[in-house]
Amino acid sequence: MALDPIHLQYPMRRHGMDHDRYAWSMLTDRPAVRWPGDKPLAVWVNVSLQHFPMNPSAKLRLPGSMTMPHPDLRHFTLRDYGNRVGIWRFLQAFDRFGIQPSFAINAELAQRYPELMAAIRDRGDEVLGHSWSMDTPHHGGLDIEVERATVKRSLSVLREASGQAVRGWLSPGKLQSAHTPELLKEEGVEYFADWVNDELPYRFHTAAGDLWNLPLATEIEDRFVVMDNLHDEASWAQQVMDAFELLLAEGREQGGRLLTLSLHPWVMGQPHRMKHLEAVLAHIAASSEVWQAAPGAILDAFTAQQEAA
Repeated sequence: MALDPIHLQYPMRRHGMDHDRYAWSMLTDRPAVRWPGDKPLAVWVNVSLQHFPMNPSAKLRLPGSMTMPHPDLRHFTLRDYGNRVGIWRFLQAFDRFGIQPSFAINAELAQRYPELMAAIRDRGDEVLGHSWSMDTPHHGGLDIEVERATVKRSLSVLREASGQAVRGWLSPGKLQSAHTPELLKEEGVEYFADWVNDELPYRFHTAAGDLWNLPLATEIEDRFVVMDNLHDEASWAQQVMDAFELLLAEGREQGGRLLTLSLHPWVMGQPHRMKHLEAVLAHIAASSEVWQAAPGAILDAFTAQQEAA
């Protein structure tokens, strides 16, 4: 029996993407981007600081969440290690190689680790919202008022703890509900980093006004490569440096490119992995063709060119 024709009809069917969240375009067809100093490559290094509850209650478990029967001390204490030990190795390495990171922070972590939050506040590194904890996923089916309250509470706590406007947002697990972009815009967020389908920022439409998506790559994320794909640390470092070199070459020939690197202190902050992270940071720092900056500055440089075009 043939399908009723209505099953083949979709009002949003069009060239490119079947939605109106953003204008579809090929990267190679866009005007060339110029980063400050006429650098061909911008680099954004982001660290996710996360609180994983020992006894998660959400029906949907995010990557890195507890997997063993409660109390899952083995995995809980490993995540806690990142916030107690690994992060300090990160900070020392960033300073050694002149890297300016940003930090996506669970609001609950900002309350649980006041000394760590104070250190980040004193450093002046950019802070992004990262929801309440790794037990508050933003997903389809989530009641909009529940999600609205989570976004509002998370940003309020993080803004007070950081002393910053908190312009950006990274959803736990990069998950969104159909309402997440609108809720972020309502609370004064200017950009999020959840959609990874590009290598430059792009305008993202919401019913509350436009946001920007600043893609934070998954393919070279430390947790994804080392923990999910089970590649060794040296392989992860080589993959990051390979991506760096390719994007640098494209930037020279086609206009500015953006390398984004997502890190977790409970993963790469381990003693046997730090030398591989340091090799990556040294590789980035050694290039005179790189503009390494915080995401807000990268977005500002990009949007200024879009407005002038």
